[in-house]
Amino acid sequence: MVGSQDTKTSAQAAPKPRGRPRSFDRETALEKAVMAFWEHGYEATSVSDLTRVMGIGAPSLYAAFGDKRALFDEVVTVYGARYGSFADRALAEEPTARAAVERMLREAAAEYTAPGRPHGCLVIHAATNCTSPEVEASLRERRNANIAAFESRIRADIASGELPPGTDAAALARHTGAIIQGMSQQARDGASREELEALAEIAMSIWPRT
Repeated sequence: MVGSQDTKTSAQAAPKPRGRPRSFDRETALEKAVMAFWEHGYEATSVSDLTRVMGIGAPSLYAAFGDKRALFDEVVTVYGARYGSFADRALAEEPTARAAVERMLREAAAEYTAPGRPHGCLVIHAATNCTSPEVEASLRERRNANIAAFESRIRADIASGELPPGTDAAALARHTGAIIQGMSQQARDGASREELEALAEIAMSIWPRT
């Protein structure tokens, strides 16, 4: 009888389960979502596509990430930190706007053609044929913020005498943005790293010098 009482006491003392544990690795699933949106864009990537590539059911997707739009917002943040940060690093680390843009274009040629993942830039490509005004506006704001950052560095170089006083900072910044966006599309169309590096070299040849 003592053994039976011990068993009963032990069962009473056992902690209750806290709920069904998540049956997938969130970071792994999120990385797969990054690749799906990067490859196909926002509009063409459906929830069923996402659940298939992420290996989870729709209830798990909604529970872990929210709806498709919320997941995409997180994807863009992850993409920016993991794959798109080379531009910010170049602007932060190089001593001049010219050096920063030259490095940025060179690294874009490598990043946009890296094997084993989609080519080009997610922030540029994901807006293609997008019918969601909120998503389109969000991506446009990110691209315009990059151009504004270029312009700020260029203006700083004009003020310091690194660039001629008559330099059109806004036009030069937009030229840089156009080259980056063009390189992304060229990479998706099959341009090689070497071809994009040659394009970057030509783009830098128009930069004014003191």
